[in-house]
Amino acid sequence: MRIAVINGSPKGQYSITLQTVRYLERKYPEHEFTVLNAGQKIKALERNFDEAKEILVSADALLFSYPVYTFLAPSQLHRFIELTRASGVDLSDKYATQITTSKHFYDVTAHKYVEENVLDFGMRYIRGLSADMEDLLTEKGQQEAEMFFERFLWSVAEGIFETKVTKLSAYTPAPANKAEDVSKKDSKDIVIITDNTDGNSNLARMTERFRAVFPYNTRIVNISEYPLSGGCLGCFRCAVSEKCVYKDGFDSFLRENIQTADAIVYAFSVSDHSMGARFKMYDDRNFCNGHRTVTVGMPIGYLVSGNYSEEHNLRTVIEARADTGGNFLAGVATDEHDTDAQIDALARSLTFALETKHTVPQSFWGVGGMKIFRDLIYQMRGMMRADHKFYKKQGIYDFPQKKFFTSAKMYLVGMLLSNEKILAKMGNKMNEGMLMPYEKLFAEMDKKENGK
Repeated sequence: MRIAVINGSPKGQYSITLQTVRYLERKYPEHEFTVLNAGQKIKALERNFDEAKEILVSADALLFSYPVYTFLAPSQLHRFIELTRASGVDLSDKYATQITTSKHFYDVTAHKYVEENVLDFGMRYIRGLSADMEDLLTEKGQQEAEMFFERFLWSVAEGIFETKVTKLSAYTPAPANKAEDVSKKDSKDIVIITDNTDGNSNLARMTERFRAVFPYNTRIVNISEYPLSGGCLGCFRCAVSEKCVYKDGFDSFLRENIQTADAIVYAFSVSDHSMGARFKMYDDRNFCNGHRTVTVGMPIGYLVSGNYSEEHNLRTVIEARADTGGNFLAGVATDEHDTDAQIDALARSLTFALETKHTVPQSFWGVGGMKIFRDLIYQMRGMMRADHKFYKKQGIYDFPQKKFFTSAKMYLVGMLLSNEKILAKMGNKMNEGMLMPYEKLFAEMDKKENGK
């Protein structure tokens, strides 16, 4: 097979992910691998896409190779997909798969993003490989890489692959209408972040209505107008210094003009099953904060133009990002139906969250994600010093193996549960014992109520 490797890493040949491709190339010399360093050459490809188009057209299969950046692929790969779509190149019936390296923090949403886009191109998708960054250096990791490629080749031979069989339901934006301005208060700072450049778009009208009905003054930061020099390079220079290697001042702008706000509202149009390449560049450049949840407790909301209800993976990313970051998601207002009512509801919900300091406990998305980061930062604390200091201060290092009393207590409980005679004598006492702390809580509540 002629396999076009779309290397989405901004590091080009120095990509860790690409080393798995190099390994497979050596193991399977009968197949032709052609690497396009799309992530590294993205600015050149914006000027001239001919080289990429030629590689894409001549290939039998596309292998997307990239590191996972903030829930998805790097912004450079997002931009490459945009350019591919704009070029009009016909990729239908070609095979596609992917290889990623990460610490498995939302690698599933990154894979789904690429899958959704290649299916849009009419390609035949075969499930990819999600590897840890060091997997290839182990015998087990090498075996897993080979098994992945063997399964890919077998799937091609047997005709087992995914194709796009369902179409998105008909979407016609429900226009947002103007609203009378309510009186504004200055006691809160609310920033609306958007990449919209069309003042006549429905997204612009949605934003205008939200600003009108929201009882606090708002300000807009248009990231399309900010002179970002490029997407995150994954260089880790900021891990110690907290300063980005780019000299465009975005790290300071982020900390002084966005993270100081009381709430953030994101306004975007759905693009290629995501918020678009510009927003992805903005998200990736937030890595100057490392893995620190610096906006924890801040409520957020979204204004979305597009068929959002059909974008299941994008919805997961938005909800999981809020959960992991410790942000209350006040709502997502779309223009699929009842646009005005949705915007007004978002405004009321965000106001409630601001005025009551409303928060919610983390679910699996947040708890699981932060445990991955907890272990990662502790292991790499010598390099990621800013993250390590933050995690210590915030008490994120909640290693269960250090809870010796709880562990010892569970050994005792285990011994009791393994003895049938003791269990028979205990009857319901085990359940009663488990409820004792709650009974104590209610007894204290009774004392307070009776003391009034």
